[in-house]
Amino acid sequence: MVREVRRANFRAGNAAPPLNNARAPFPGGHAAGLGGKGLGKTGLKRHRKVLCDNIQGVTKGAIRRLARRGGVKRISGTIYHDIRNALKIRLETILKDCCAVVEFSNRKTVTVVDVIYALNRLGTPIYGFDPEHKRMKPY
Repeated sequence: MVREVRRANFRAGNAAPPLNNARAPFPGGHAAGLGGKGLGKTGLKRHRKVLCDNIQGVTKGAIRRLARRGGVKRISGTIYHDIRNALKIRLETILKDCCAVVEFSNRKTVTVVDVIYALNRLGTPIYGFDPEHKRMKPY
């Protein structure tokens, strides 16, 4: 009731503006500290890319090339789905270990050393990427 009277008086030019519970906008039209339009580090994310079915990015040709490198001559048509599932499971285990290492060291970036450490922990070491042993120079 009080607000309606104040609004009527304000429209007539007789009284102060109506009471608002919200913050008054700044000259630019935005409230302070709300992150603008939701972009940046503090604001709300407006558009986030939905990640689904990315394992299909490992194409049939890529699987065939890996198999050829492993010495396979002939590939059944039903094997591609199983290979994608095995690859996904293996990547998840490696990435879980990498994330554990990165979180323990209070970092946000996964480095080559983190992946090497995770692979060594899983029992499948990889050689040639260790930064401790630099390449030997040729004579």
